[in-house]
Amino acid sequence: MIDDEPDSERVSALAPFRHGIFRAVWSASLVSNFGGLIQGVGAAWMMTTIATSSYQVALVQASTTLPIMLFALVAGAIADSFNRRKVMLIAQIFMLVVSVLLTVFTYLGLITPWTLLAFAFLINSGTALYNPSWQASVGDMVPRAKLPAAVALNSLGFNLTRSVGPAIGGIIVAAAGAAAAFAANALSYVGLLIVLARWKPDLPASTLPRETLGAAMGAGLRYVAMSPNIGKVLVRGAAFGFSAGAVLALLPLVARDVVKGDALTYGIMLGAFGIGAVGGALISVRLRQILSSETMVRMAFAGFALCAFNAAVSDHAWQTSLGLSIGGACWVIALSHFNVTVQMSTPRWVVGRVLSVYQTATFGGIALGSWIWGVVADAHGAEFALVAAAVAMLAGGAIGLLLPLPQQAVLNLDPTNRFKEPHLALDLKLRSGPIAIMIEYIIREEDVPEFLATMAERGRIRRRDGARNWTLARDLENPAIWIEHYHTPTWLEYIRHNKRATHADAVIGERVRALHSGDEPPRVRRMIERPTTAGTTIVMPKGPIEH
Repeated sequence: MIDDEPDSERVSALAPFRHGIFRAVWSASLVSNFGGLIQGVGAAWMMTTIATSSYQVALVQASTTLPIMLFALVAGAIADSFNRRKVMLIAQIFMLVVSVLLTVFTYLGLITPWTLLAFAFLINSGTALYNPSWQASVGDMVPRAKLPAAVALNSLGFNLTRSVGPAIGGIIVAAAGAAAAFAANALSYVGLLIVLARWKPDLPASTLPRETLGAAMGAGLRYVAMSPNIGKVLVRGAAFGFSAGAVLALLPLVARDVVKGDALTYGIMLGAFGIGAVGGALISVRLRQILSSETMVRMAFAGFALCAFNAAVSDHAWQTSLGLSIGGACWVIALSHFNVTVQMSTPRWVVGRVLSVYQTATFGGIALGSWIWGVVADAHGAEFALVAAAVAMLAGGAIGLLLPLPQQAVLNLDPTNRFKEPHLALDLKLRSGPIAIMIEYIIREEDVPEFLATMAERGRIRRRDGARNWTLARDLENPAIWIEHYHTPTWLEYIRHNKRATHADAVIGERVRALHSGDEPPRVRRMIERPTTAGTTIVMPKGPIEH
């Protein structure tokens, strides 16, 4: 684990670069992102030359984001269950192979609109596998206090390449064809593969068996469902992706039909978007310090609406590019803020899955929006679709009136590591169960309102971390006695549930114990449920039975 460092270093936007592995991966990712953007320009512009409708052009953007929506949750479960470095290596090798095949198919003249979409889908399926492990690994490379700066630097790196990569991609496509752009992308994977192969992270080994993929996915969904603040981020991210995705999806049509340009024009426009995004990444950390979360996000929605409207009404490349620079800044400010909010609200054991759910919501919104705005553009023109998207962006900002984002707070989400497996008289196996837990509290009458409010939060945390059928009951004969009751499917799940407790969760537990007025700590009973039907397996005592 990485220890926190002095406060003076935390406030620096460049502090994550002091960690060698972050610096190396960031630099290698810069080259890889550069290649990916060149490939994106080649694919998008090639589609404008072989497609028969605006719908197919917009589907290039959809094929980029759809795999993330479809596979992100599985990839998140893999990121939390397996070695993240190895997962990233496998994903990068897969993308390299597919990129080489795309280059060969293009060079041989075998590409059709649908094969091009298929290759784009496969490449971005690799991205879907890679992203949760990469984003979750940032917390293994830098201290938690530096996560906002690290996320901003990742956005900065991507958008540094976006500021010049598309223009260079346009030059490559114009001079040598799409196959050359695809070949450049294939070469860009090599450096990142070398860095990942040499990285040997020092991570604590798990003392428990790995969760099955299905159970891990269920745990991730349950955590999200029981975390209201994360739910707000998902809604806002999906709304932003749905509306803002129109600009990137329809930009090839804007370059070709609205401003009457070519592949280089399209690359320059994407470069302007990237330059704005670099500026957004540079100021996002400062904005987080002086503005509330909700104010930042509403500004991003409004700024991107302006970008879309400008793209619809402008017939000059320079004017459209100026608006795109504003859109790029708003894009990074919104998405990096959503990402930071999710990471700062999630403990390490589930961060990959929660990030994957966030990506599913946001990129699902982009994919759906790309399809819908493409249909609208096919029927009414790109200009009409962009104006409609601008209106949708303003509506997305207004969602904050009902679902405002929480103000950021730095929580200690490291595990408490306080749980000690109790000595048991029965010879339980890890798979033994179901397990029933009862905890008895003695509460003074004047403390009951506070106790109930605290236990409501305690129950949410219990269910979020895997407890089932959580209830709170009061003794009818002795009203001072309250019983907290819940189940876990097996003894292993009971241990796993307790090991997930964080320091932030412990604050609630300490508040509950402070309200307990008994002379002894709250009494905990752990029981294994047993049906009375014939053939039931009986768990035997470890030693002789005492009478």
